[in-house]
Amino acid sequence: MTRGPDALATAEEVTPFPGLELLSEAVLFLTASRTVAYANPAAENLFEVSRTRLAGQAIGTLFADARLLAGAIDSATAAGASYTEQEIELAVAGKGKLHLSVTVTPVAFGDIALVLEFRQIDQQLRIAREERQLEQQQANRELIRNLAHEIKNPLGGIRGAAQLLEHELDRPQLAEYTQVIIGEADRLQALVNRLLTPHRLPTYRRINIHQVLVRVKGVVQAEFPAVPIATDFDISLPEVEADAEQLTQAVLNVVRNAAQALAATREPAIALRTRVARYVTLARRRHRLALEVVVEDNGPGIPPALRERIFYPLVSGREGGSGLGLTIAQTFVAQHGGTIDCESEPGHTAFRIVLPLEPPRARAGEDAA
Repeated sequence: MTRGPDALATAEEVTPFPGLELLSEAVLFLTASRTVAYANPAAENLFEVSRTRLAGQAIGTLFADARLLAGAIDSATAAGASYTEQEIELAVAGKGKLHLSVTVTPVAFGDIALVLEFRQIDQQLRIAREERQLEQQQANRELIRNLAHEIKNPLGGIRGAAQLLEHELDRPQLAEYTQVIIGEADRLQALVNRLLTPHRLPTYRRINIHQVLVRVKGVVQAEFPAVPIATDFDISLPEVEADAEQLTQAVLNVVRNAAQALAATREPAIALRTRVARYVTLARRRHRLALEVVVEDNGPGIPPALRERIFYPLVSGREGGSGLGLTIAQTFVAQHGGTIDCESEPGHTAFRIVLPLEPPRARAGEDAA
């Protein structure tokens, strides 16, 4: 087959490895003259350049400063073996810098002389941090759940004894004290119930994520009428398999937290955004497509001391807060096989929820089949 110099070779023509198109790592194939012969979809996403534009470009032309990359290529070529540069900065013209590690491997496959594998250092650190946090938070949730069970029974006994005592008292003013005991017991009972609620398994059905978000928007705006909530929805998103009530509660907790954080903001604003997330890893599974929901606000931001612990049970940066809203949100999202993370600085906080289009139980069934 004949093709022009600017056309990009297909994966079948130049790819010796099956599944290269689905790799999470960005891969470039270079000719001996160090021009791009092939780029996988992950490379398109990483460099924000289509493979059609990448094709035929020289490394020195593609990147604003490719000295470290050129050095890595020289080292691999001279040794005739793979060479890894642990930290380099690359910038495609007109775009921001990327912090990457790169492995260069010399090959002999038709016109292909070099294979370059790129990994985002920031992404690697984020994934490792998320895994550590999820493990720690799972342990915390189990501890809290066990404590809640231990508290529940004696709490009921305290409330019952206070009610019996109230009937035996002959001075009405003393009944006020029993009412305090009963009221506080009820408050603690409600807290215990909230601690135990997230452990119900999801009930899946096909839902439209935008119906969930519109419902959440209505509830929060009724509670906080002074806080405007803007929407930016990708209407091309397909329906997803999810538990509508759990997903509604998860997003509601995040949006309500944002509204509460905006109490002292002069011009408060919340934005709800949906997008397709491409080539993401969720619960150690690679997904070509996933659903992304972002909740942004222009509040004061999360205090630095709390940023690593905001999903922990009973951790709250707001006076009077229970510290359970985000914990429950994370639990529900995790039960759907998704992730939730947060980036925050003064004036801008963004919670990002990423969910697979198919739930974990559906994938498990497919695997078994």
